[in-house]
Amino acid sequence: MTSITQTLNQSVVVFSQNYLPMSRVNIKRAIVLLTTGKAEPVNGFTDLGWQVRSPNLVFYVPAHIRLTTHQLERIWKVPPVNRREVLRRDKHTCQYCGSPQKLTLDHVIPRSKGGKHSWDNVVTACAPCNAKKGDRTPKQARMPLRTKPKAPPHPAVAFAEQFWREQQANLE
Repeated sequence: MTSITQTLNQSVVVFSQNYLPMSRVNIKRAIVLLTTGKAEPVNGFTDLGWQVRSPNLVFYVPAHIRLTTHQLERIWKVPPVNRREVLRRDKHTCQYCGSPQKLTLDHVIPRSKGGKHSWDNVVTACAPCNAKKGDRTPKQARMPLRTKPKAPPHPAVAFAEQFWREQQANLE
C-alpha cells in the first residue's frame, strides 16, 4: 500500500491543448487543474495514475493531463551567457579534451580577433586546454571542439524532447 506522502510526491505530465508535453506538476496542482475544469485526463496512455482519498471522496488523478483552457505563451528569453549556464550546457566538461577538472570559459574565436561573447562562441575549457589554445582559433591550435556551441533550447522544447525520449525507452 502506498502512503499519502509517496502519492503526493508523484508528478503528472501536463500537455497543451495541442497535445504537446509542456511540463510536470505535482499531484496537488493536477487535482486543482482537474477540479476547476482547466485540464482533463489524456486518453491513450496505459498508466493507471493514482487514487487520492479524503474522508468522503475518492479522486482519480491520471499520470497525464491536457489543458483545456487556452494559455498565452509566456515570452521566454534566452538566458545571458554566464559561467553557470555555459557549464550546465556543456555538462561540466572541457569541450576540447573532456576533462571535468579546473574548468574555465573560452571564446572559440578570441575576442581579440573579433569574437563575440555569445552562446555560439563561448565554451567550457579546462585550464590546461585554455592555456594551450591561447589567443588562437581551434583550427589554428589544432584543437577541435567536441560539440558545436549553441544557445540553450526553450524549456518547453527541452521538456518535450526528454518526455518523448523517455516514452520511446519505455516501449523498448
